[in-house]
Amino acid sequence: MKKRTFAVSLISMVLALLLAFIGFAEPAAVRGDTPYKTYTVDGYGSTIETQTAYLPYTTITKIGEESLKGPTDFTLLDDGTIYILDSGNKRVVVSSPEGDLIKVFGQGTLMSPRGIFVTEDRTCYVADRDAKAIFVFDPEGNLIKTYGKPDSAIYGENQVFMPLKLVVNSFGTMYVVCESNTNGIVEISPVEGGTFLGYFGTNNTRASLWTIIWRAILTDEQRAKQLSNLPATPDNLAIDDKGVIYTVTRGEKNEALKRLNIAGVNMITPQTYEDLPAAVAVGNHDNAFVAAQSGYIYEYNNDGDLLFVFGGADDGQQRIGLSTKVEAIQIGKDDKIYVLDSDKAQIQVYKPTEFTDHLHEALYLFSKGRYTESKKPLSTVLEMNNLFDYANLAMAKALYKEGDYNGALRYSKLAKDLDTYSDSFWEIRAAWLKRNLTAAVLIIVAFVILVAVLRFLDKKYGILKAPKKLLSKVKEFKLVKQLGYVFYFMRHPIEGCYGIRHQEKVSLLSSNILLALMILVFIINKYFCGFLVKTVREGSFDIASDIGIILVALFLVVGCNYLMCTINDGEGKLKHIYCSFIYGFGPYLCFTPVIFLLSHVVTDNERFFVDFGRLFMLAWVAVLIFIAVKEINNYNVKETIKIILLTAFTILIVSLLAFIIYVLWSQVFDFLQQIPREVVYKIGS
Repeated sequence: MKKRTFAVSLISMVLALLLAFIGFAEPAAVRGDTPYKTYTVDGYGSTIETQTAYLPYTTITKIGEESLKGPTDFTLLDDGTIYILDSGNKRVVVSSPEGDLIKVFGQGTLMSPRGIFVTEDRTCYVADRDAKAIFVFDPEGNLIKTYGKPDSAIYGENQVFMPLKLVVNSFGTMYVVCESNTNGIVEISPVEGGTFLGYFGTNNTRASLWTIIWRAILTDEQRAKQLSNLPATPDNLAIDDKGVIYTVTRGEKNEALKRLNIAGVNMITPQTYEDLPAAVAVGNHDNAFVAAQSGYIYEYNNDGDLLFVFGGADDGQQRIGLSTKVEAIQIGKDDKIYVLDSDKAQIQVYKPTEFTDHLHEALYLFSKGRYTESKKPLSTVLEMNNLFDYANLAMAKALYKEGDYNGALRYSKLAKDLDTYSDSFWEIRAAWLKRNLTAAVLIIVAFVILVAVLRFLDKKYGILKAPKKLLSKVKEFKLVKQLGYVFYFMRHPIEGCYGIRHQEKVSLLSSNILLALMILVFIINKYFCGFLVKTVREGSFDIASDIGIILVALFLVVGCNYLMCTINDGEGKLKHIYCSFIYGFGPYLCFTPVIFLLSHVVTDNERFFVDFGRLFMLAWVAVLIFIAVKEINNYNVKETIKIILLTAFTILIVSLLAFIIYVLWSQVFDFLQQIPREVVYKIGS
């Protein structure tokens, strides 16, 4: 029995050791060991966490027995062969897909190599900054060509040639990023030993409005002493199979990533960008990747929309998947991501998850116009994450291409895609009008005829005498008259102010009722208006804050205005100012419901009517408020403008004081909370 127990224990120990070994040997992609979070951007432009898109797979630290020292660039071929620019050792190291050393070359030639590019026939181009040259090696590693500074006046006689990064197209034309060359990418043809073709993809200069005004008033001598406003030099570049150039430039905001056509014109402007991009790579599915120097990796689709951002900076724990100083990024044919870290002297490899594989398949099919086929992988993506907005957006476009406009409308609303929503709604509305136009016209005609008949019968037989009498009695109620005065005030604001100040045409009760109605209209319009004009997140409500902000803003404006009017000989009472302000917003109460209904039937092409209606309404309100301040206080135009400016300044001062008091009170409150904690701590110790 003891022998049997011992045997079982021994087998258990062996199995445990075996499982531990397997767990140690398997790549991180299998373990799901991710030291970082993955984020995406939703339709509102907010960064949100999503499921993991790429898992850290492995790390390349040695090629055979060769260690790397300060590598600055590498090229990954289709068959998995890696050419690494081992800059610290001034050489090129070539690795097989399995990590075995194939060859080493460049020793004795390279001085300070910074960029490398290898063509399909394995011709290797190396950009050497200190040598001020581009060295070309054949597939065996023999030096066959050297390109120095272009011999062209257009290049610039005083412009040095210090190449940092380069790519080469199928014709052998080199696109070179040079240090301190702000003219753009240097384009060199291999013809006649290297012909300078010009500068390509020059970045735009940036200047603030103040800088433009200041330089305009300076003399030529003063402007000459100022620092020149020069365009930024690109930091890195990549090229796709079609010869399209991608560049990254730090500090360029939404132009940090560019996709340049043959004319050097940028074709994308990502709204989510990295401030310190280090490298760019082209994916296999009409997508692009940007690696930040800090270790974050961004993936964009063909339109420049952010799909994922993941990775991050290593905090010193040497965790796989985190980087210290990224220099280059490449994408394998199997969609693995290879990221070169010069400080760690290693290449991090990331493997896409199943979720990302399905998304990439959908991207590829959709980009090729195979919309029906793209629906299957998109459905799988949405089953895994139905809140992934890009999948909803792609599904909406696929359904629109198929003619399923109702489905496209639903998915585009989920994705917050205004363009597809508008196009789908246009088609649905057109189909509805085609089906119901005749019936709608008949209903309108019948309504007009009915009104005419009722008028005729009322004129001849008085059939509407009783309803009219009842309506007249209702209109005689004092509160009803006061509420109806808003329409008179809108059309005759000067006489309306006289009625408020001298004839008591309104009351605090009627003003408060109108205020409540305006708040109700505001809330309904804010949260339930048409999708194309909605400015808040779908399904989000913060009604209490809305009411609080409106009331605080109103009382702040009225109070500060009354204070300034009292100081400056204004004749209006607080009640008169308050009521005139409320009635001055009459156009908002009357026009907002119309705009609300209009927002549900317009497309993006007709949104002008909604925007114009809002602008007209606000302009009308502004005129009424201006007249109210003037007439209630018996000011002239100049005095009215002065009071309005003083009111705005007073509001600013009061807001600043309120903020200071809030900060001080918060500190006092925190201090009072710390006292009992400190007492408890002292007693306990």
